Amino acid sequence: MFWDRKKEETFKKKPEIKPELKIIKEKILEKRPELVIKKPLKIKEVEGKYNPTLNENLFGEVEKAKTRDGFGEALVKLGGINEKVVVLSADLAHSVRTMWFQQKFPERFFQVGIAEANMTGVAAGLARMGKIPFMATFGVFATGRNWDQVRMSIAYPKMNVKICASHTGVFSVGADGASHQSTEDITLMRVLPNMTVIIPCDKLETYKATFATAEIFGPVYLRFGREGMPVVTTEETPFKVGRAETFREGDDVSIIACGPMVYEALVASKKLEKEGIDARVINNHTIKPMDKKTIVKAARETGAIVTAEEHQVLGGMGSSVAEALSNDNPVPIKMIGIYNRFGESGNFKDLQKALGLTSDNIVKTVKEVLRSH
Repeated sequence: MFWDRKKEETFKKKPEIKPELKIIKEKILEKRPELVIKKPLKIKEVEGKYNPTLNENLFGEVEKAKTRDGFGEALVKLGGINEKVVVLSADLAHSVRTMWFQQKFPERFFQVGIAEANMTGVAAGLARMGKIPFMATFGVFATGRNWDQVRMSIAYPKMNVKICASHTGVFSVGADGASHQSTEDITLMRVLPNMTVIIPCDKLETYKATFATAEIFGPVYLRFGREGMPVVTTEETPFKVGRAETFREGDDVSIIACGPMVYEALVASKKLEKEGIDARVINNHTIKPMDKKTIVKAARETGAIVTAEEHQVLGGMGSSVAEALSNDNPVPIKMIGIYNRFGESGNFKDLQKALGLTSDNIVKTVKEVLRSH
């Protein structure tokens, strides 16, 4: 049976599911107490220009959590809400946290083995039959190994498949080296027609983004990591696909970041604040469709842009921002990311410093762009 628009609208218009979520959450936590956050995040009115819904401990002992855990937890909850949700794994269920869904809904979990191209075809077939397939593997395999299959079996016919990529960038798989470090995947996915591209900044936002992908009819690329990253947001922090969120107001320059670089951008804004530079920080979690309105507004009001991403600069998020501004409001722009090179083996801090993906480099780049206009 083909999935038709009427069914799509029916799914979208379902009533609020918060009560059901609470029941599902309680059942999950009874069996998996390790998922309980021991120190719940608190919210208070933050002084200055920072979004008041951010983690109040952002510049202190900020909690770290794995974004892939947010994905895995959301999948289990989605499975309990909508029986059309199915999950496919390429022999990496533990690594990408789909094993929790497997334990809860074994009849809706498909282990296809180390065969990503085949998994893509199976996912497309399940979508054709009205299911909502979430196929999950490492980012480098989800995009590079089977790009032709993604293009022809998912993007071209606009299949309702969610491509969920873990271990992306260089921070997540530092020890594994360039072969497993996905630094070209944003480029590969955003050029495909019909594809939505989402890069959440922390565990909580990954949880929200996973839910949001199920409500989108069509192909989605959801990108997240492996290692524990600072928890920037809270449950109250807004998230909507296609809408960038301003995490700090500012008038001198705009720092537009995605993924783990959002935290670095916020830290950089604090350092710049001490030097009298008023930096706006934007969490640009949706690369496609990009929130052009917010990006153009930031360019007009601040006059300079710095982008930051854990990805190749060529064709990445920064390029998308430059494209958005090129016709409507071109301003001086500098991009922080990986410049025409592969990654390498190393620990998190060493790789971060070697590639310039740090708050200090953002501060330096902001000063350079301000001198250029």
